[in-house]
Amino acid sequence: MTIHPTLQTAFTQRNALKIISGLTNFDADRVAATVKAADRGGATFVDIAADPALVTLAKQLTQLPVCVSAVEPERFVAAVKAGADLIEIGNFDAFYAQGRRFEAAEVLELTRKTRSLLPAIPLSVTVPHILPLDQQVQLAEELVNAGADIIQTEGGTSSNPTHAGTLGLIEKAAPTLAAASEISRAVTVPVLCASGLSSVTAPMAIAAGASGIGVGSAIHQLNSEVAMVAVVRSLVEALATVSFDRVRR
Repeated sequence: MTIHPTLQTAFTQRNALKIISGLTNFDADRVAATVKAADRGGATFVDIAADPALVTLAKQLTQLPVCVSAVEPERFVAAVKAGADLIEIGNFDAFYAQGRRFEAAEVLELTRKTRSLLPAIPLSVTVPHILPLDQQVQLAEELVNAGADIIQTEGGTSSNPTHAGTLGLIEKAAPTLAAASEISRAVTVPVLCASGLSSVTAPMAIAAGASGIGVGSAIHQLNSEVAMVAVVRSLVEALATVSFDRVRR
């Protein structure tokens, strides 16, 4: 499986930054703003909804690798034809508020079906944080065996910080950091730590074993492109504070 060279380098150096516009976000203007912020802020790649028109738009706005996200494997086919560089099953955060759960068996079946449709495209799969941690690890191993090239963690939407400030940011990131730590010990593919992260907790994700991070709502919910770029840059700078030589594997 050939991953985009820029992305592969970032995973190897363990400083990959994915900016996520949301798999249910089909607003072209909002997606464009997120993509431009990722590009200007120095992100590694962008993650947009699996829609051919959005892929075309993103490709016009940036040279960064474009990942597309969906939970319906069929949606990936047209997006890849439009130029998507990699695909992502998940992130599932958008569905939890609707009461929609993704259990291990369903995620594994989605992975197998996606692989049968698109055997050669780099594939990232999110491990649902609703599973107990040991089951998350088991599922991650099964997903890799089924063809996943990247494993993504999540958890920020379910955490309920009880403190403000830095302590609250750490509390919010705790579920996805825990998943990244356990899963990265069990699989040999890159682990992307996503959901609930900030510039405070980005270095913790790398120290926990992740090869990069994914950030979405902290950026795409902002109303100012200047502010969006500033947040992306702060994340890039935070990742740069982690010494690659000193981080354990």
